Amino acid sequence: MLHSSHRIMVVIGLIAIGLMPSGLSPSGVIQSALIQSASAQATDNETLKDMLAVQIRSQGYNCGQALEAKQDQQLSKPDHGVWVLKCSNATFRISRAPDMAAKVEQLP
Repeated sequence: MLHSSHRIMVVIGLIAIGLMPSGLSPSGVIQSALIQSASAQATDNETLKDMLAVQIRSQGYNCGQALEAKQDQQLSKPDHGVWVLKCSNATFRISRAPDMAAKVEQLP
């Protein structure tokens, strides 16, 4: 299955060479792909916050209900993601590198 951004590029390519399948409107296909992408991002964020909460709980930290997870773009690097996780009872900065335990810092 094509990722929504790839689907958009295929539609643009088909339009450019005049091969858009009949019965499909380019704007409708693009709009559908954008809606699917937004929905997938929302689901991904739900999964991410829950995954981060499970990880820090397994390391002994108390995270009540996971409320929100946002990537810290300034501190993140390739193969080293940094996230801020808001739980119902605390907020944490989580640094994750492959094959290592997360570095967890409770924020004020």
